[in-house]
Amino acid sequence: MQRRTFVKSAAGAALASPAFAAGAKVLGANDTIRVAVLGVNGRGQSHFNGLQPLDNVQVTHFVDPDLEIARQRAGEFEKKFGHKPEVVQDLRRVLDNKDIDVVTIATPNHWHTLAAIWACQAGKDVYVEKPATHTFNEGLSLVAAAKKYNRIVQHGVQLRSSEAVQEAVQKMREGIIGDVYMGRINIFKWRPKLEDFPAKATPPSTLDYDLWVGPGKYRPYSKRHVHYNWHWTWDYGNGEIGNQGIHETDMLQWGLDVGLPTKITSMGGKYLWDDYRETPELLSTLMEFDNGKKFGEVAVRFWCSNHETESANGNLFYGSEGYLEISGYTDYAFYFGRKNEPGPKGSAPTKHFENFVDAVRSRKTSDQNGPVETAHSAAALAHLGNITFRRGKVLEFDSAAGRFTNDNEANQMLGKEYRKGFEVPPPNKV
Repeated sequence: MQRRTFVKSAAGAALASPAFAAGAKVLGANDTIRVAVLGVNGRGQSHFNGLQPLDNVQVTHFVDPDLEIARQRAGEFEKKFGHKPEVVQDLRRVLDNKDIDVVTIATPNHWHTLAAIWACQAGKDVYVEKPATHTFNEGLSLVAAAKKYNRIVQHGVQLRSSEAVQEAVQKMREGIIGDVYMGRINIFKWRPKLEDFPAKATPPSTLDYDLWVGPGKYRPYSKRHVHYNWHWTWDYGNGEIGNQGIHETDMLQWGLDVGLPTKITSMGGKYLWDDYRETPELLSTLMEFDNGKKFGEVAVRFWCSNHETESANGNLFYGSEGYLEISGYTDYAFYFGRKNEPGPKGSAPTKHFENFVDAVRSRKTSDQNGPVETAHSAAALAHLGNITFRRGKVLEFDSAAGRFTNDNEANQMLGKEYRKGFEVPPPNKV
């Protein structure tokens, strides 16, 4: 059932109209922003723990298809903050609630875009975890929905809101390391062998598994693809480049001041574990931007090596006079010349939730550090990398057309089919 159909049956046809978004209230500095968190088992915990302490912000609802998890998290929240959020299993009931101003999304990847579009249609502002999309085409629809309904849609890439990282990018723009020609992404995360669960099992009684699958391809329930394991299946996740890697793809584009690549290829696979993981353990992706004027490299592997420990999850930018190292989400250091002489460095915490709340109040997308356009672009870079890995060839991409120019089968992988009632609409029908 689509959100609009559900709303009609639950609360009357008036709420199903796109005009509902136009009636969203404007919040002043002293008005309380009421927040519903969608998905509270993993990253959702950082959402409610990060938002609740902010001035005039109240987390009011926990939404999760697994009621046992939602109730557990609500109890933990009550002990910490003194009030207990209402637990809801179906996100559509929350989207129908006029008292909720903001929805944050920390579901599995395959739900991110549809939940965000439904929230925009319902007049809610959105904080969506990375990647904001499960496919390239979903990004086009998400950008269109945010614009059509005039919503603030913030992408969960915290490094954008570190004053230190902002300073590093500015220094690079000013020429501190000369002409910047290349960026490298390091994604070095230890991932143990996956536990061998049965391929089919009975879902827990507290889990609405059909709702969990939602817009994804239906598979019989198994612990092989729920909770964190969904990252390693193509139907629900995007592998490591679409997990940790989104922080770094976003940083790469920001640092190089580029959009999508004009040429891209990937190579990798499974070299360590014999398990049911579908996505590659190791992945090397090479990219040309601006028709060969700049170069990008992605290195996904299980562990750090040699002298790369400071940027085990981070970025390196190479210029004619030196290089910049971005470590995690908060730190940077410049090095100069062939002797790698230390230069300026800095560290500052991220204030990404604060930035989001400020933009919700101001109604200015220009105030956002992680706007919807960069959400689409950063996720798209990962999607293109995965597609070239699966196709096993060098592909050329026309970003204006949103299509590969030399592989029609690859173009079919830019989108996907949806289950009835959970369709992500095309951009012109959001």
